[in-house]
Parts: sequence; C-alpha cells; structure tokens
Amino acid sequence: MLNYLIRRLGYGVLILIGVNLFTFFLFFTVNTPDDMARLNIGGKRVTQEQIEKWKAERGYDVPLYWNAKEQGADKLTKTIVWERSVSLFVLDFGRSDARAAVDIGHEIKTRMWVSLQLALPLFILQVFVSTALALLLVFFRHSKIDFWGVVLCVLMLSISSLFYIIVGQYLFSRVLRLVPINGYAGGLDAVKFLILPIMLSLLSRLGSEARLYRAMFLEEIGKDYVRTARAKGLSEAVVLFSHVLKNALIPIITSAGSYLPYVFLGSLVFESFFGIPGLGAFVIEAISGQDFAIVRSMVFLGALLYIASYIVIDLTYTWADPRVRLT
Repeated sequence: MLNYLIRRLGYGVLILIGVNLFTFFLFFTVNTPDDMARLNIGGKRVTQEQIEKWKAERGYDVPLYWNAKEQGADKLTKTIVWERSVSLFVLDFGRSDARAAVDIGHEIKTRMWVSLQLALPLFILQVFVSTALALLLVFFRHSKIDFWGVVLCVLMLSISSLFYIIVGQYLFSRVLRLVPINGYAGGLDAVKFLILPIMLSLLSRLGSEARLYRAMFLEEIGKDYVRTARAKGLSEAVVLFSHVLKNALIPIITSAGSYLPYVFLGSLVFESFFGIPGLGAFVIEAISGQDFAIVRSMVFLGALLYIASYIVIDLTYTWADPRVRLT
C-alpha cells in the first residue's frame, strides 16, 4: 500500500503542475498583465507608470515564461509562472489582484467554515436520504411504489437547480415567510439562513442519486449470495440491509467521495443566490472581477482536493471490501 500511495502522490504532483500551467496559459491568453492592471486600476485614463507600479506590487513585472536565449539559465526562477507555482505548492496564495488586495489565504480559511456549514450537512443528508429512498424502492420493486418513485426521481433530476431555488425562495420566503430569502449570520442564527439552501440542494440532487443507487441495488439483488441468503430463511429487509447494502458500498463510496471537494469549496450556485459568503461565492466574485490570483488559487485548491478525495476513496475501498488490494 505504501508503494501505491507514493505512486499516486507522484501522479498527483504531476497533475497539479499540469493544471497550474494550463490555468496560466488560458488566463494570459485572454488577459495580459497590462490588461489586468487597467481593469483593476479603473478609470478611463491610466498611465503607463500606474500600470508598471501595479504590476510591480503584485509580481507581474517579471517575464511570464522562461526564455533561455534572453534570460539565461540563472533566470529560471524570475518568471511569473515559476514564482506563483512555487508559492501555490507551499499553500501561500498571496494577495488578490483587486484594488483592495485582500489576503487570499485568510479569505479561504474564513469562508471555508461558512461553506462547511452548508455543504457538510448536505453531504450527510444526501448520502443517507438517497440510500434510504433507493432501498425503499428496491424493497417494493415491481410495485406501484417503485414505479411512481422512479417517475418522481426522473422528474426531480430533469428540473434545473435554478428552478428549485426560485420556487423555494418565493414559496418559503415570500409567501410563507418561514426563512429569510438570503443572507447569512454567525452562530446559531446561521441555521435559519442555511436550512432552505440545504433542503433545496438536497432535492435537486436526490433524484439522480437515488436512481443510481437503486440501479446498483437491483444489480446486487440478482446475485447468488442473495439467493443463498433467502434460502436460509432471512427476511427481505435483512437481505437488503445486511447483504445487498454492504456489497454495494463501493459504488456508493465512489459516488459520495466525488462530492467531497464540494464540501470544502462550497456550492457556486446556491451560495451566490442565497448570499452566503462561502468559497463558492468567493469564486463567482473573482470570476466576475477577472481576479486571476483568486481564480488561480481556487483552481489549484480544487485540483488538490480532487486528488486527495480519490486517494481517500481508494483507501476506503479496502475497508468496504477486504478483497480489494491496492498495489
């Protein structure tokens, strides 16, 4: 297993380098450092001195890439890509490109806890409710409950999450006035601001997750070990919960584990619509303001979390199924 972890970490480093270089290439294809300076300084008349000062303050006054002929071998570290890449790998995110020049690392640490308050309960509820609904449909398979449950799941996954947000805000905030329409507060007051986005986000994902889990459980139902368990006189409920669920854990872990990065990075759409100051809203604001420093940092952090989550998924496989060996 140690060799496996070392190999996966090595692949992860190469992926992070590739993602970082690709991000730089895409962003600087659209905007040069001079363009970013003009955008962030603002005003119709921006002098070249102001542009050079802005670039020097944010480290954009050095060459973007290394050129062996012009810079020489000793100038490799004097490039934007190198300096920013090294700082990212040591989790030093620096400051934003905006006029306020906020500390990105501080913002991530602060907003991450807000995103966790939204995403962690959603993650737990999503896994539990989707699994329970799928088991219920399988238990009543070939019945009207199963038929209409599948129809409901298809309808739920066919509806955009924006529809849930608009209808939910109108019904529960404007008509019934049960919860605020948007905003956020710290402490226990956060519950009344987070309960609606959590429930709406759960509804928007429940259909696809429950339908996927139902298909996996139905596949397990037809296997020999299930027939053997029934032949021993075990009830259908015992067969489902003690045998089928246990053997279907690997695909459930894969599906649930792929959602783990969103637990930390937040939900872009829901945080923006509900005015929740988490990492999702932070990314949207950075994209709108073309703040490359924040976008670069969040892309790197997202790639890092994805790599870490899939390593955790692989390790969890060995717990769910002792037959799995990581080599």
